[in-house]
Amino acid sequence: MKPATFTKLSVMMLLEYFIWGSWYVTMATYMSEFLKSSGVQIGAAYSALAIATMISPFFIGMVADRFFAAQRIMGVLHLLGGVLLYSATLITDNTAFYWVIVLYSLLYMPTIALSNSIAFHQMTDPGKQFPWIRVFGTVGWIVAGLMIAALSIEKTQFTFHMAAIASVALGLISFILPNTPPKGKPTSTSIASTLGADAFVLFKDKPYLIFFIAAILVCIPLSFYYGFANLFLNESGMENAAGKMILGQVSEAMFILAIPFLFNSIGVKKMLLLGMTAWMLRYVCFAYGNVDANLWMLYAGIILHGICYDFFFVTGYMYTEKKAGERIKNATQGLFTFATYGLGMFIGTYFSGLIADKYKTAAGHNWQNIWWVPAYIAIAVLLYFIFFFKEKKELTAPVAATPSLHQ
Repeated sequence: MKPATFTKLSVMMLLEYFIWGSWYVTMATYMSEFLKSSGVQIGAAYSALAIATMISPFFIGMVADRFFAAQRIMGVLHLLGGVLLYSATLITDNTAFYWVIVLYSLLYMPTIALSNSIAFHQMTDPGKQFPWIRVFGTVGWIVAGLMIAALSIEKTQFTFHMAAIASVALGLISFILPNTPPKGKPTSTSIASTLGADAFVLFKDKPYLIFFIAAILVCIPLSFYYGFANLFLNESGMENAAGKMILGQVSEAMFILAIPFLFNSIGVKKMLLLGMTAWMLRYVCFAYGNVDANLWMLYAGIILHGICYDFFFVTGYMYTEKKAGERIKNATQGLFTFATYGLGMFIGTYFSGLIADKYKTAAGHNWQNIWWVPAYIAIAVLLYFIFFFKEKKELTAPVAATPSLHQ
């Protein structure tokens, strides 16, 4: 790969995830401060990305891939997205804000697949080259958190403005990215094929079916973290919480390097169990953590993100790939993403909002009671997995870990 191409793709990935990290982490705090939103309203706003995750495969598989060069359609989507991000800060009504976030999410989520397509199209050895490009996405998320902390804008509308500026910048840059022409008419354009229905054959494999159900269920505790961790840390009195939350992405970047080795040495079941155990420990830390004597528990809950995410979801993508084989690999990954970050997160964001409202107090929230709910769910999923998941054969890690969708 030419150095100029590497630079363009790296900047693309950095801005792609910088945008997401700028507004997504602090949205609950913004909604609570400016819109006086309830927990259900905050959960609904976070569900917008889950809705977009379920819909975006149609756009990519049945429209964008067939008719448009990937870099051009990504440019248009980010330019429009920048306008919507700025517009969101002009709204004072929760319902209107929700629909703006839904519309923005429908524009943004397809750009993740498009950015991956642009990168892969330029690579001669994706297994070795893609991780060096994708890591800039994690860097972008981290830089967003650092800038929010440095500029002291965590509880203001300027997080959305920062994301809007980056979105417009990436929209313009997209038009000078390496050309990724449309693929033309695919062999199958049915809705079922686009959603990955070809992968349903894997459900005949009992271990994979058990894992698949667990993956959907574990998205419920995941939703609590994405939707309410920043609001919790701010209400707890932590200064520059968004800046400190980037320790979770640093942890993710570090642990992901160990996954191929552990996948082969301790096996997929133990790795998945470690991931689910980390979810339980994270919420216990949050339940008893505070900014005084137990400050270390708040930091532990944040840093555990690496194990929580990598050891379950990244390992899950690798397990899915090894189970599927080459013929239905893409269909299976699409179905896994649809079920977890689509259906699972949609259920989780709604449920987490209900729980947040149930334990709302005059001073804020009873966070200890709130965090015990996802902890109990994580324990239940862990026990379900221990008793029912029995993989008969050993699987080895693929050449490179499948890139994670979320941070």
